[in-house]
Amino acid sequence: MSLHPTLAKVTDRIRARSEESRAAYLDKIGKAGTDGVRRAHLTCGNQAHAYAAMGADQSPLVEARAPNLGIVTAYNDMLSAHQPFQTFPDIIKAAARAQDGTAQVAGGVPAMCDGVTQGQPGMELSLFSRDVIALAAGVALSHNTFDAALYLGVCDKIVPGLVIAAATFGHIPAVFIPAGPMPSGLPNDEKQAVRKKFAAGEIGRDKLMEAEMASYHSPGTCTFYGTANSNQMLMEFMGLHLPGSSFVNPGTPLREALTVAGTERALAITALGNDYRPAGHVLDEKAFVNGIVGLMATGGSTNLVLHLPAMARAAGVLLAPEDFAEISAEVPLLARVYPNGLADVNHFHAAGGLGFVMGQLLGQGLLHDDVVTVAGDGLARYTEEPQLKDGALTYVPGPTDSLNDKIVRTAAAPFQESGGLAALNGNLGGGIMKVSAVAPELHVVEAPVRIFHDQNDVKTAFRAGELTEDVVVVVRFQGPAANGMPELHSLTPTLSVLLDRGLKVALVTDGRMSGASGKVPSAIHVAPEAAKGGPLAKLRDGDIVRVDAVKGTLDCLAEDFDAREPISVDLSANTVGIGREMFEMFRQTAGTADTGAGVVV
Repeated sequence: MSLHPTLAKVTDRIRARSEESRAAYLDKIGKAGTDGVRRAHLTCGNQAHAYAAMGADQSPLVEARAPNLGIVTAYNDMLSAHQPFQTFPDIIKAAARAQDGTAQVAGGVPAMCDGVTQGQPGMELSLFSRDVIALAAGVALSHNTFDAALYLGVCDKIVPGLVIAAATFGHIPAVFIPAGPMPSGLPNDEKQAVRKKFAAGEIGRDKLMEAEMASYHSPGTCTFYGTANSNQMLMEFMGLHLPGSSFVNPGTPLREALTVAGTERALAITALGNDYRPAGHVLDEKAFVNGIVGLMATGGSTNLVLHLPAMARAAGVLLAPEDFAEISAEVPLLARVYPNGLADVNHFHAAGGLGFVMGQLLGQGLLHDDVVTVAGDGLARYTEEPQLKDGALTYVPGPTDSLNDKIVRTAAAPFQESGGLAALNGNLGGGIMKVSAVAPELHVVEAPVRIFHDQNDVKTAFRAGELTEDVVVVVRFQGPAANGMPELHSLTPTLSVLLDRGLKVALVTDGRMSGASGKVPSAIHVAPEAAKGGPLAKLRDGDIVRVDAVKGTLDCLAEDFDAREPISVDLSANTVGIGREMFEMFRQTAGTADTGAGVVV
């Protein structure tokens, strides 16, 4: 199947836009690759320090006759998704040794749980943690003694931060190794129903806690299709995972076999062998277009619209909002996974999963197949399914028909003809809306605004009975410069109750929503942000605002709007407490949302 003309056009535009920056990037990693890993050129004292703790692996390291893998791990046991990584370094070291290679834990990176910090001051460090992770991974790899890197990470900012580091060290191969989702617990829709009852004051905290613990109940990634699981999709679509590895549960024989296979593949693609695949060659314009296609086809997290431009910039590739909008208009929605449906990622995987979706998209010319991946050349191999046969990992053809068309569908009969995200532009600025989970009758909301500068004030107004009519809730001064651009997902139960009462409600903010957010129409990532004098700072209570995901517009209808001066507010409370003092430089230097809100890229 020939490439779809829109994908060809968008890819060519990205390539032209990125011509200078990509050429400089490739020159940089080319020179680094020519210089090679410096392990053999270190002083004897340097090397002794590097190998002192390596025991029996010291001899092959000194002789520099075999690849040495650097493990960058985001393990901690605060995140259920990352707890399984505790045992991965030992598995990786044993697998490397069996192939006459070596592996070392190069370093660890922080990994915060947005589920813990949701609605709390710590959430204001969440987005910036992506750049901290990139910096920490850079420190880990700066020893320059590794022929390839294995990245252990899953969750929201962790994978994007690690990709930024992998691109920066793009002269060495990078293999991303996932941990997999926890087994299914309390269904996500039932959990959300309990949350709404609690928000409405119908049940007590004990019932809410019981439901939350039944949903988040074991090691592994949360099972809804939020940012963490969207990250895993992205790594497959961009060729940084092994095929079919994203949604295999932790603690299973297949999970361990895939970890071993990922190690073996990293050893095989270093510059010391005959199949050199540096990360910078995997992370090209086509890979990022494939990632955007996957995001749209699966109804993935809006956070990736923020992270993808930052990741791409690290590889010299410049993405723009129109790239996302044009791809979304052509790519059908093929999956319904919570919050876009009732199924969780385990159900999605069983119904055909990523391999089935990729096969459908390839068949329509909606993916670049001629790409470099860690598994080999071409994306078609990612339609195959890993299995264990007699204890050995093997790949078999994946399903060509959906095993449950309520969860995943063919390109000939999609859930909707266009993707899950809509770009919005108007006199209030530019933003995005995730429409895949929003009822069609809410794709356009025109109503008076109620303005807030803190998400907790929205909840207070709700409890006081102040939100009783159609309303556009505006939560402004939530952008990167204001307070780090926190997620406002804790507003979802409150606003959902208003929808259930028959009101037309929309949210407009220069902040973010969680990948778990869904049914409330939300214009998010609005830029320029209010703290930078953006148009949201001109709004007044009672203004009529139209949020139109059909036409892609976001406008205040007041006749004098353009003539108004933006207000400013005291943001000093955002600068102290829970570590926020240390991030003032991040708030001052962060880029705009449409470029990824980056600090290091």
